[in-house]
Amino acid sequence: MERIEYMTRGVCSRKIEIELEGEVIRSVRFQGGCAGNTQGVAALVVGMTAEEAIRRLGGIRCGFKSTSCPDQLATALRQYRESKSEE
Repeated sequence: MERIEYMTRGVCSRKIEIELEGEVIRSVRFQGGCAGNTQGVAALVVGMTAEEAIRRLGGIRCGFKSTSCPDQLATALRQYRESKSEE
C-alpha cells in the first residue's frame, strides 16, 4: 500500500491523503474544504484506478479559480505517477 500526502494549492482544502494499492485508489481524505463535496469525491474514487480518476477529475474548476479540490486530487495522482515512472 502506497500513501501519498499532497499539499493543495489554490483551493479551500489544505491537504489530500491518498492510499493506493498498485494503481487502485483505496482511500482519499481531504483536510479542509467543503466537507460534503470533498467526502463525496473521496467516496466516488475509491476502487477507481489513478488513471481513470485523473481523466475524470483533471481540469475541473471551482468558480473563478483555475483549479478545484477534484482537480488537485488529479494533480496529486499525476505527480505521484510521474515520480514513479522516473524511478
